[in-house]
Amino acid sequence: MAFDRTTSQVLFDNGSHKCISFTSLVKGEGVQANQFLIIDNERAAVLDPGGDLTYVPLTMELNKYTRLANLDLVMASHQDPDIITSMPRWLVYTDAKVVASKLWARFLPHLNSAFMSDRMKGSWLDRLIELPDQGQKIALGNTSIIAVPAHFLHSVGNFQFYDPISKILFSGDMGASMVEDAGIPLENFEDHIPNMKGFHQRYMCNNKVIRLWVQMVRTMDVESIVPQHGTPFIGKEQVNQFLDWIETLQCGTDLMDERVFTCPEH
Repeated sequence: MAFDRTTSQVLFDNGSHKCISFTSLVKGEGVQANQFLIIDNERAAVLDPGGDLTYVPLTMELNKYTRLANLDLVMASHQDPDIITSMPRWLVYTDAKVVASKLWARFLPHLNSAFMSDRMKGSWLDRLIELPDQGQKIALGNTSIIAVPAHFLHSVGNFQFYDPISKILFSGDMGASMVEDAGIPLENFEDHIPNMKGFHQRYMCNNKVIRLWVQMVRTMDVESIVPQHGTPFIGKEQVNQFLDWIETLQCGTDLMDERVFTCPEH
């Protein structure tokens, strides 16, 4: 797998199936975020496409690999602004269906219902795939993308997306890191921990849920974990290093006590 400092990184390509990561489309004060494109036999899916900051540059990048007419799916791991606030544009300018947790699906029209109402192709319900809590397979081309439960990591309705051909787990905020250049591969896991620790301690629910997630991932054939922020974990050695580290991390409600829940003076 070759990495450089350009906007896009080809994570996998066997000729008929491709996975591409876009790492530097967010400019200015926005938090760095990665967007992803999966293509199988010319049919395409976009994962966690972001908001207005990324819509135009992302569509320009997508056109280097596929036509928007080939886009079948826009997949959202959860409801955060850096994940799916560009949804109205995808519904208006493409024929893609939106894939999201059933817990968030009915909230999504609030993003910009006025923009969509007169322009969207088809009804809202016809354009939506609501994921049940246990997840499901979603057809793409000649294969399927698997929506994997990751609830409370960090959203109450949270999914990750596993590609069984590339064996990449697109993990959303799990594994996220705050780095300046997400396009550079990880060389030393121990040195990378400070880039992740504070984020995971604050955003992940608690260690019980993390251990359930780790237990599930260990049963899967995962070659890479690619988060929505920062640096990916490439190869089983790095995947296992991350799983071993996160499995014991105290976070979220584990760290809450009366010092946090103290009413400010008034």
